[in-house]
Amino acid sequence: MHAPSAKRAAPAAVVRVHRKQGLAGGRPASAFVLACAVVVIWAITGPLFHFSDTWQLVINTGTTIVTFLMVFLIQNSQNRDSAAIQVKLDELIRTGSAQNSFVGIEHLSADELEELRARCEERAKAVAAARRGSGRRRPTRSQDDVDG
Repeated sequence: MHAPSAKRAAPAAVVRVHRKQGLAGGRPASAFVLACAVVVIWAITGPLFHFSDTWQLVINTGTTIVTFLMVFLIQNSQNRDSAAIQVKLDELIRTGSAQNSFVGIEHLSADELEELRARCEERAKAVAAARRGSGRRRPTRSQDDVDG
């Protein structure tokens, strides 16, 4: 059986690779230049291969594979960003003002974001219960809120 740290190492490595690929694929200039270079090289080699079916199949297969992989990278980035935005919005609603500790949470893993979301939800329930009990309309910020 694997040690707990070994279980977390693989997903963290995968997240780092996805993040780097997402950043590289999301840079319009470098991604566009690379795509143009591949197409130009492919077009130049056309006469060498007599514009054969295999020559055409190479570009068709390559673009299909790249498109297929980019869908997953884009979806992963959007899911992470959406989760981070939701947590930030929850915090704004809960306190009426944002905390600096929430800046940059979109770089956390999905598990870390879920843990943070659960903590915010628990604090919101506690504040709501306290409001009902004391009749206060707006909660004051506790030291726990400031520490994050």
